[in-house]
Amino acid sequence: MKRIIAILLVSFSFLGNAQVADVPENIAPLLIGEKIPNVKLVGLNGKAEDTNLLFSKKTVVVVYRGGWCPYCNAQLSDMQAIESDIVGLGYQIVAISPDAPEFLKETEGKDKLAYKLFSDSEGQFSKAVGIAFSTPVKYADMLGKYSVGKNTTWLPVPTVYVVNENQEIEFLYINPDYSKRLKGDLLLSVLKSL
Repeated sequence: MKRIIAILLVSFSFLGNAQVADVPENIAPLLIGEKIPNVKLVGLNGKAEDTNLLFSKKTVVVVYRGGWCPYCNAQLSDMQAIESDIVGLGYQIVAISPDAPEFLKETEGKDKLAYKLFSDSEGQFSKAVGIAFSTPVKYADMLGKYSVGKNTTWLPVPTVYVVNENQEIEFLYINPDYSKRLKGDLLLSVLKSL
């Protein structure tokens, strides 16, 4: 009976985060000490991967709005500039956006990124970690284009998670103001202290 109750509690807590907030300020993100749920993300090759496998080693997870966002591109470039330092500290970088794989390829080439990019066009990851919010209708066409019709209504609040090999969150940076991003030098300081 205790096992059934524990399973139900875990299920309800997962479902509680699997939603879309009305505005960025009302998101309910997973926090330090919580575990990233297992969902599927789609790689540049179009193949789905489980986050349990993808995050089976220490990972810096960068969730961004899309390759169309200049603030996101600046952040992705900043991460590329410190990628070798991050790898030297034993971490990998994984960047996730609602963009479909073909648009991820454009972002990868444009920003000359060496780390992994994944698509969350259907929002499984963003909703599961509690960072998705509803967008104004004026974004529908653009979101539909970049997600190849899979998303017209939501965006993630840009987020950086640092997770250990057990998918447990050890650090989190999130700001509902999409123009405010975690700087690379601060991230390196955090990684060195973990």
